[in-house]
Amino acid sequence: MSSPRIVLAAILVIFIYGMMGAMLGALMPGFALTIEQKSNVAFAQAIGLVIASLLAGPIVDRYGKKVALASGLALISLTLYTLPSAAGYTRIVICFLALGLGGGTIATSINALSSDISGKRRGSTLNFLNMFFGLGLMTAPFLAANLLAGSAISLCYLQAGLTTIAAVFLIATPVPPPSSPVAFRPAEALDLLRRPDLWLFSLFLFLYVACEVGVSNWLASYLIAQGIPKTTALNILSGGFAFGLLTGRIAISGVLMKVSPANVTLACPIGMAIATYLMLQTRDPALAAITVFVAGLAMAPVFPTTLAMLADAFPVRTATAMGIAITAGWIGLAVSSPVIGALSGSGPGRLRTALYLFPVASTAMILVNLAIRSLRPRT
Repeated sequence: MSSPRIVLAAILVIFIYGMMGAMLGALMPGFALTIEQKSNVAFAQAIGLVIASLLAGPIVDRYGKKVALASGLALISLTLYTLPSAAGYTRIVICFLALGLGGGTIATSINALSSDISGKRRGSTLNFLNMFFGLGLMTAPFLAANLLAGSAISLCYLQAGLTTIAAVFLIATPVPPPSSPVAFRPAEALDLLRRPDLWLFSLFLFLYVACEVGVSNWLASYLIAQGIPKTTALNILSGGFAFGLLTGRIAISGVLMKVSPANVTLACPIGMAIATYLMLQTRDPALAAITVFVAGLAMAPVFPTTLAMLADAFPVRTATAMGIAITAGWIGLAVSSPVIGALSGSGPGRLRTALYLFPVASTAMILVNLAIRSLRPRT
């Protein structure tokens, strides 16, 4: 399944999803909320991601990827048109819960679609397509800082319009239905859950998503708390972290043709641990940008390469297996958000201590990777 229109649709949806990944981080500094309230907003989004990604796999396996993708895009677009008029903490929480539901649906279904484009070069294909996630992640804060004058309303309406365009293009694109659509059976999910490699892949993504999305959500607020101007902080998030993700995924597509995915996913958390620790040691904007870029570079291959390994390991019920692992990733975000809020307390000065969660989680990923290698020595 390598139709140019399908590839273009995948690129467009992944780009939109990347912009969605940066929305909370780009908007959070403008919310008149406490750190604890902001952590609850991030938690609400994570809960939506958890619920949707868990349900999306069986929906994709039964009804196909187009149904799941169109539903997710429609929910995101509707919510973004609503968010600018959301007044008060509770309504903001509800909106980000809805954005999480839409984002979780897209995350599972678009990666399932992407993994089918080229089975022989699945790792390279997923990294190439997820490069556009990095481009979207870079675009949202860049626009917010430099072209939209920090206007949350303008950013929401722009994102809503682009999401609507993506939904229309997707609906007009012929996407093959499931080859053997069958009803979801809980017993089959239990069979998947009995496999230890699925648990390890899930734990790996649990730790990774807590780091990647955590940096996207909290980096700008952290840099502002260190005395760095808001515009500069958003540009560091865009030109540093997001550009690192973009660059890393461009580079790794070729590397994966010669280096095994298992080795790539071992080297990455080592770099993540070092870079995320160093980024918390400086208040200088230039040094912060460099360390954040390296952190993005190290994180870039992890998510798509892990999903490629997972798809190879689970050729049957692939979307359901992906949904379980991706759900574990969003649970990592759901757990990390209140932990960061609790460790930060009521003072911005303690946010730095809370964000040491990133190098700790990165170090734990190294151990999980070694466990995966012991079960799958040839991956």
